[in-house]
Amino acid sequence: ASLHDAVRLGCDVLRAEEEEEAALVQLCHRAATDKKPEAASRYREQGNQEFKQGRYQAALRLYSKVASHELPGSPEVSVCFANRSAALLHLGHFEVCLEDIARAESHGYPDRLLPKILLRKAECLLCLGRLQDAQDILRVLESKIALDGVMTTHLTRLKKLNQLKVELGEEERSPEPAREARGGIQGEPEIWEENNKISGASSSLSLSFDAERGRHLVASQDIVPGQSLVKEEALVSVLCPGESLPLQDGDTAWDTRATNADLYCHRCLRQLLASVPCQGCSYAKYCSQDCADVAWQQYHRTECSLGALLLTLGGFCHVALRTVLLAGFAEVSRLVAWSHRGDKSLQNSEGSCKPLSEAADAGGGSRGVPGCDSRGRYQSSYQALFHLLPHTEQHSPEHKFLCTLSVVALCKQLQAAGLEAAVLNQELPQQWSKPKICEKTSDELSPELKTVAEAMLRHVLQLQCNAQAITVMQELGPGDGAVVDKKPVRLATAFFPVLSLLNHSCCPNTSVSFSGTAATVRASQPISSGQEVLHCYGPHWCRMRVAERQQLLSQYFFECRCPACLEELESGVKSVVSIRNSFCCPKCQAQMQEEEDTFCCSNEACATSASRDHLSGRLQDLQQQIKKALDLLRVGKADQAIKMLLKCQMDAGTFLSPEHLLMGEMEDHLAQVYATLGKWQEAARHLKKSIEIVEMHHGPSSVETGHELFKLAQILFNGFAVSEALSTIQRAEGILSVHFGPQSAQIQELQEMKACLSELPRNILQRT
Repeated sequence: ASLHDAVRLGCDVLRAEEEEEAALVQLCHRAATDKKPEAASRYREQGNQEFKQGRYQAALRLYSKVASHELPGSPEVSVCFANRSAALLHLGHFEVCLEDIARAESHGYPDRLLPKILLRKAECLLCLGRLQDAQDILRVLESKIALDGVMTTHLTRLKKLNQLKVELGEEERSPEPAREARGGIQGEPEIWEENNKISGASSSLSLSFDAERGRHLVASQDIVPGQSLVKEEALVSVLCPGESLPLQDGDTAWDTRATNADLYCHRCLRQLLASVPCQGCSYAKYCSQDCADVAWQQYHRTECSLGALLLTLGGFCHVALRTVLLAGFAEVSRLVAWSHRGDKSLQNSEGSCKPLSEAADAGGGSRGVPGCDSRGRYQSSYQALFHLLPHTEQHSPEHKFLCTLSVVALCKQLQAAGLEAAVLNQELPQQWSKPKICEKTSDELSPELKTVAEAMLRHVLQLQCNAQAITVMQELGPGDGAVVDKKPVRLATAFFPVLSLLNHSCCPNTSVSFSGTAATVRASQPISSGQEVLHCYGPHWCRMRVAERQQLLSQYFFECRCPACLEELESGVKSVVSIRNSFCCPKCQAQMQEEEDTFCCSNEACATSASRDHLSGRLQDLQQQIKKALDLLRVGKADQAIKMLLKCQMDAGTFLSPEHLLMGEMEDHLAQVYATLGKWQEAARHLKKSIEIVEMHHGPSSVETGHELFKLAQILFNGFAVSEALSTIQRAEGILSVHFGPQSAQIQELQEMKACLSELPRNILQRT
């Protein structure tokens, strides 16, 4: 079926099957996004407990949950912001504390409690060095007669502190010293010349097409490692909610854990400190009122009341809806109508494509490369996105059926909730107001909403091959130790039309990093003029065997023919992953060779064998023991964690090869435990062993090696091993700047460590 016919069939199915709608309603109850005052009360109680025990970070998160559940206009809203400002003050976030105090005041904070937050405001201003502003607040407080004994004492102390600062002539300062003042070195600004034919791409690239590779990017000049090739803002992005427990009946089920939905702005993906909640739902949270207002005007006024349905249907449906909302109905209907006039030509028009420069010179314009505008320019636009292939004929009927039901159900709910006018851009965005509720969805979608459903179905199918995960380096554990361990976490799902031009390779020549909703593609190795620029879609030759890679890549409807795959497939050479992550003989330590469901020792004189199930079971048991050791570390039982990890190491040595990635992970965990105890030399010794194994698997210039060297630099810095720390910092800088650029947070931290060590007296440097 064509996309148009699929939507018609989906409407018929849902009209005839009322139990399907009932089942969907039931599922939505498990992902409720409406505001619940009883939840606010529960979170407030827990937040107050955390605050009293001095756990201000936990209190901050809970007070933010309270703010999300308080009803607009409730007198409790102002108290919630005031409570959160107290936690922010204790954490030293003075500017954000002032913002929350202003929110409390604007929401009608009670006059009888006003002196309390004015004292807090004066203290923040003093800490920021804004002495005149602080003095003005203190004068206001002196005129208040409702100060109790504790407040009077506090006021007297602040007045003395203010006077002392004035006498010392302390100038206004920011809470965070400038990076330059701390020795941080700002990297040289990169020379960037944008391509005049491909928006967001470097002038060192050109767009080409051939029958085998489709649209792809090629180097038009020699490119060096670390050079930026593409800088693109996501055309559409939707935050992944992260793991959370489904709500059950009863107060005890309120989930107090922080997920992605609590930690990042739902519009710009910046990390949240004190979130601004949506007035209509408990789910959406923003970094500022500006972000909240823009999101509301562009798409959230439509999405707000559909939060539970969108969470239930999944991220791809949510991205598809937001895509059509951002594009606007006029553009959506124009392109859908155009696809009806020549649906086949839309997918097959690439056959006559030339390199973009040639197409433009020949006057081909948009006829040269699909997605280009009339001037032959490929932009990060809805038109370019619409031209990404949906592979309608390659998807299984079952998958298309599920996607069709999902988008039709969503459009029926849009119609039932009275949101059709907003979707069709027939009403002006206004401040939040509760949408009208319709008990039963209409049996028939309007023609306009059928057009929206068809576009959404196209986008859901496109996402399987063109969705880009926006990732962020997230701290593991509390993040308050001397050595910070981080791992990449999927933060959002997005459409990047220009980034989608990059074809896959299991051995890519680029690296992609993210800052908020912006992606930057950098060369990870030299790329010669005429060579294709390639990106890894996930399956990397260092991480998995060719059979595993090919299976995962089947979702993209192509067979990978990159050098790594060809070498393993054609020569029958065993992959390095198989060799390094192999089992070894428990008797003679020789490598075990796989023969169907049995592993046999490669040493003919030994002839030991073991079943696959037996060895796999041992590996799983070992991983469980490692997890228990890390749990012990999290609760402060470092000595017990060390004993368990060392026992795991001994056990692993009897059946895993010395180069097995798990052997390196155990060394890394031991380094983490010793660093927690301040035993820096022991920590460095174990981390160096981990780095050796990581280099074997991923290569000496890989991002994985860079992250391990970053941790080693932290350990050597804290252990005062100055000379070795400086050389490790230099090596880590060289690798990480290629993958993340000279302005990344990790590079800045390395430069600050280097500057700090370089300022030590010469005699200390000579000794160390």
